[in-house]
Amino acid sequence: MSASSNRTIPVFQLYGETHQWPTPDLLHCESIAERSRLHDWHIRPHRHADLVHVLHIAHGDVNLTFEEGAQRLTGPLLIVVPAMTVHAFRFSRDVDGHIVTLAMPLARHIADTLHPQGQILARAAFYPLADQPERAPIATLVAQLDAEYRHPAEGRDALLEALLNSLLVLASRRATRRQSRPSRHHERGEAHLARFQQLIEAHYHQQPSMPELAERLGISSAHLSAICQRLAGRSAQQLLHERVLLEAKRHLTYTNMTIGQVAERLGFKEPAYFTRFFKRHVACSPKEFRQRQP
Repeated sequence: MSASSNRTIPVFQLYGETHQWPTPDLLHCESIAERSRLHDWHIRPHRHADLVHVLHIAHGDVNLTFEEGAQRLTGPLLIVVPAMTVHAFRFSRDVDGHIVTLAMPLARHIADTLHPQGQILARAAFYPLADQPERAPIATLVAQLDAEYRHPAEGRDALLEALLNSLLVLASRRATRRQSRPSRHHERGEAHLARFQQLIEAHYHQQPSMPELAERLGISSAHLSAICQRLAGRSAQQLLHERVLLEAKRHLTYTNMTIGQVAERLGFKEPAYFTRFFKRHVACSPKEFRQRQP
């Protein structure tokens, strides 16, 4: 796909949402029907700069489009959609299934710790499950993951990660018995974007400047910003700020750290700087955000 056509493909967080990741969690789970029925069961071609999808279709049909190829599939099956993969779905109205979305920090963590099974998240592929030994256990794991996501309890993060790891191990076993579709060829700009996101993950708490990060990539900050704008739909600075905000929300939601401690952890010299930064992007103060959490 040419660079010019890439610019016409919308880049979303979740489909239809162009703003910040909507939750402090690094994982999002919902039924396919929840979002698809809002769009008449047709999810148009789009891509995500920093998200990975894993879809489980227990029953029903889907017209799946990866890049520029489409085909009709019937459940039960799994579909994996890596970051930056152009994809589209047209679901049958009787579809029964779930979509699990991983923010890139979690996807990278799994890829690093669950090697080689975690590499399944890097390949755009679908895996039919009919008459396969993984069919029933995968369905059970997805149901457990959905229930745990919707009804938080003590040890939630650990259990969600354990369920996700188990799901991906089973998916990887299924993949070894089927030649998966080849992953897309990454242009140089996409390689720079992937490396930039890795640098963000490693250094966001140090508040690095864009020239510093661009120098590590061997390109200019202007070139870096152009790559991010073209492929991710946001500037390089916005991508860094989004990661800082995500971590800030997690600390404010799940820890007892003071506002000052959160600010220091995220590389702000003064709590007041952090508060102004947070209010500018979230439209409320860190204290107000914390008070709103259940």
